[in-house]
Amino acid sequence: MVVHVIWEPVLASDSGAPIEQTLARVGVPNTAQFWDPDRQLSKAMGEKAGDRKSIVWDYVAVYSPDTRWQGAPPKPVWSGRPVVKVTNALEAAIKDLDHRKVVP
Repeated sequence: MVVHVIWEPVLASDSGAPIEQTLARVGVPNTAQFWDPDRQLSKAMGEKAGDRKSIVWDYVAVYSPDTRWQGAPPKPVWSGRPVVKVTNALEAAIKDLDHRKVVP
């Protein structure tokens, strides 16, 4: 499993890429973290210009390992928000996905 974390500016305090202490809060092995200063991912996922409520942030999604992103983002097998309130459901979704793997 690989975890991708995308950081983007949303709040007034988000003036730059997260510092090392912030990055360390993720605490998950095999994590790749990225700074998206223009919120390109949020825009690809539905953010509309001038509509702050449409910004996609504080969001988590689980994708099957064979999922490929081509054009529009694919539909996740599970998603939720805000992250702090869905951690138990996230763990369950990951375990469920792991159990669905077909063993040859």
